[in-house]
Formats: sequence, structure tokens, C-alpha cells
Amino acid sequence: MKATTILGSALTAALANGLPSVNSRDVNNDLVKPKALDDMIEAAKAQVIADIQAKETEMRKRGVEPTCTVSKLRFRREYGDLSQAERLAYINAVKCLMALPPRTPASVAPGATSRFDDFIVVHIQRTMDVHFTGNFQPWHRWYLHQYEKALRDECGYTGISPYWDWPKYAAAPQDSPIFNGDDYSLGGNGEYIPGHEGQLLIPPPGVVGEIVQLPPGLGGGEVKTGPFANMTITLGPVAGIPNVPPGPMGGLGMNPRKLKRDVGPGVNMMYANYTSVLHMLSQPNIDAYRLVLEGIPHTPLLGPHGGGHFTIGGDPGGDVFISPGDPAFYLHHGNVDRMWAVWQALGGPSSSNNRYTDLGSGPYAHITWTNDPPSRLAELTDVLDMGYAADSTTIANVMSTTSGELCYFYL
Repeated sequence: MKATTILGSALTAALANGLPSVNSRDVNNDLVKPKALDDMIEAAKAQVIADIQAKETEMRKRGVEPTCTVSKLRFRREYGDLSQAERLAYINAVKCLMALPPRTPASVAPGATSRFDDFIVVHIQRTMDVHFTGNFQPWHRWYLHQYEKALRDECGYTGISPYWDWPKYAAAPQDSPIFNGDDYSLGGNGEYIPGHEGQLLIPPPGVVGEIVQLPPGLGGGEVKTGPFANMTITLGPVAGIPNVPPGPMGGLGMNPRKLKRDVGPGVNMMYANYTSVLHMLSQPNIDAYRLVLEGIPHTPLLGPHGGGHFTIGGDPGGDVFISPGDPAFYLHHGNVDRMWAVWQALGGPSSSNNRYTDLGSGPYAHITWTNDPPSRLAELTDVLDMGYAADSTTIANVMSTTSGELCYFYL
């Protein structure tokens, strides 16, 4: 059995590093973007461009044509910064993926009905191996890249993968361009259920931990507005969504129901605000960075990663296994990847920066969830398994967003 008590020392370390306390902060300050954050992001972008230019020069001296150049570099942008036409193109590509047949055999996942579902299936299959583990960020980086690749190669999408800048809309995420329910959003909030309780965080099967009650959002019911109104989900749940029976076959069987959300400011302001983001980017090493990003599982000490997920909440968003079933998942994890890419670049030139090679040595650096049962540290040669959804690769191939098959950064 996995137990959160093994993280006692990690929690102590996180608190020693000044992990912000919700009760000790001026929440109003959390909603004001600090200039230091803008400076960090600009410095990271400048460093990435300088690294690419240096690598271009060095490779061409050797007669080798670089795969990622400044002219080829693509910049992922915040969803609200896209034009209406760009948002609509993205929405239509996602809908296209939902209309294509799955690659996952019905014998493996009879609940998978589309290419979109292929990505949910592999997330269900790999959840316990790719969260609170050394491959967490590399796996999701490759996962997002392969999702974008499917949108481009199979659905003719020519844009970029957008992201959700959590603090930007923290005071009212339900009114953001992502969730406001207009024709260019990713669908609206769930219908408001008066007096409903907030998300219950129920530990996954086999994991011992607290059941945590989060603040309620401003929805709770089915999504009835926007491009993904009345969307049917068929996989899961697995980890336990209150009042929704577990799906058959460990969540891989057919279990049709409607998309629900509970978007609101409570969780967003508490866990995914400017203070927490700035604090995260200021960490000196990957172990400290990840403790701020991910918090302590199955306790009220969430980080921005969990804060983003549970700002969406609902079904499937409130279940770690099937959360990619909500189209907003990919914008949330776009920002998770953005934060990591920025933090990596802040370490200095890539040629002498161990943030592009170091997977850590703390409790989240192993190949089992919080290193329980005890396991070896993750290694750069480990495979990032994408199942039937897409091609697999190794961790080493995705440690930088500007090497191998990857050539992007963030604005």
C-alpha cells in the first residue's frame, strides 16, 4: 500500500523552502502580476534563442544541418491571446480528433470511441507510472507534443498548442476565454448546482491518504454552453468522482455520461496564483521545483499542477486518470510544460545547464508513485510509453523543447 506518510521529510523540506501558506498570504497580492515574473519569462525566452543560435553555429561548422533553428522555432501562446479565428481552428481540430476512429483495439478499451479517446486510454494505463515520478514532466511534454501532432497530421490543424495562464484569470476563471461558453471557448462551466460541495480528492486505488474537501466552484453540473456543450464522455471514472460509479474494466469500459465542470475562483486563487508561480520558478533545483509544482499528494497542500486540475473539476476533470477527457486538460498541461521550460532556461546556457539533464533524487524522482514501493531513480534512457495513442520515445529526447523532434517555446 502506498502511504503519504513517507513524504513527511519532503513536506518538511517544502515548508523549509518557504512553500507559501494559504493562511499567511495576502490573497489580493496573488492576483497582481509581479514585474519579476515578466522579467523571468523574458530572460528565459532570450536564453532559449541564444542557445539555438549557438547550437546552429556550432553544428553548421561541423557541416550538420540543425533540426531546430530560430526561423523554425514555434511559439505556443496563451489561449486568450489567440484571435477568434485561431481559437475556432483549434476547436475544430479537437472536434475532428473526436470524430476519427480509435487506434486502441476494442479488446483493450471498449469505451474508447475516437482518436481523442486514445489519449485518455494511455493516460489511464500509465497514471500510476507517470505522476509523482521522475518521468512526470517529460512524459506529459511528449504526450502534449503527440496530441498536437495528431491535430496537425490527422486533422489539418496549422496552429500551435495553446496554454492556460492560471493566474491571469484566477479571480474569475469561469469568465475567461477558455470557459466563458461562447463560440470560441472550450465550452462553458457546468450548470450551477446551488449549495453543492466542492471537489473531494479521493486517493486512487491502492493509495492511502486523506480525503480532501476543496472549495466549491460556480458550476458542478453538465456543460450546456459553447463548442463542447452536451459532450459525451465514455471512459472512467477510476479514482473516484463522487456520485459517479466507477467505470467497468478499470475505467476502460463503456460508461457514457455528460461532461461536467465546476470552474470557479476558490481553488485557482488558492493554489495557482502569481505568488505560487513566482515561488515555483525561483526554486534552485528540480526536487524543490517539483515540490512546489505538485505539492504533497492526498493532503490539502496542493501545488499549481493540482490547483489547475481542480479548478476545472467535475467529470472527467476531477479524476487524475481520465482528466484528459476534458479538452481543457491540454491547455492546463500546456502551462505545466511552459513553467518547466521557463525554469529550465533560467538555469543559464544549455551547454552548461544541468536543468536539461537532471531528473532529481527526491521522492518524486523515482519510477513509482512517490517512490512507494521503493524503486530506482528515473533515467534519461527510460521510455515514455504512449501506448496506442502515438509513438514512444525516451526521456533524453524531450528534456529540451528545442532538441530532437521538438522546436518550440512559449510567449
